[in-house]
Amino acid sequence: MATFVLIHGSYQGGWIWKPVATRLRAAGHEVYAPTLDGCGERASQVRAGIDTESQADEVAQLLFYEDLNNVVLVGTSSGGMVACRVAELIPERIGRLVFVDALALLNGEKIRDIVTRSTAQPGGLTAGPSREDAANRLFADLEPAAKAHALERYTQHPIACYEQGVKLEHFWSMPWEASVIWCKQAQNPGEAHQRRTAEKLQGSFAELDTGHYPMLSEPEKLTAMLLKG
Repeated sequence: MATFVLIHGSYQGGWIWKPVATRLRAAGHEVYAPTLDGCGERASQVRAGIDTESQADEVAQLLFYEDLNNVVLVGTSSGGMVACRVAELIPERIGRLVFVDALALLNGEKIRDIVTRSTAQPGGLTAGPSREDAANRLFADLEPAAKAHALERYTQHPIACYEQGVKLEHFWSMPWEASVIWCKQAQNPGEAHQRRTAEKLQGSFAELDTGHYPMLSEPEKLTAMLLKG
């Protein structure tokens, strides 16, 4: 039995991992899918000071207090940045890293250094798409039921996660068992970024012919890929 910790990305919460988490648990694995500070059902708690590092601190505390070891830490989209920081903070508890169409930034890089197109509009402490943009761009490739489900739950994201460079002084020089999954139909972060992650981590590289939200569009295939390693 493995222990999976699934980290969501921007405009999401732990809810987005439910189809995958359900399948992993049915296979006998222990699964955590925390909602990051200021996101999802915690969006009403957004405040100044929430950034990639503070969100990672909270996830690292989860691993410590739940005494989780040999964790398969999975990050998607901007959750890849959080996963990197968690791994740097508490490497002794990490067994494997999986990046699912994820951003994995070098020390000091910002999201805008990688993501070339975004219609996310800032809104004070948060940034995110309008409902129309979410429907027509973010979730455009989802089946109607999954799309409606996502539109009812998407939220804006703490803005500092976009504006501040990530802090990863040691992560990229540390040894990791890592896997990278590129979603071929997603415009961002793009193939070049996914291959850079795999090359720098000397990890495996796989492709999934779907959009940026494979946990909703292809949960069965994604679950199989997570279990394969």
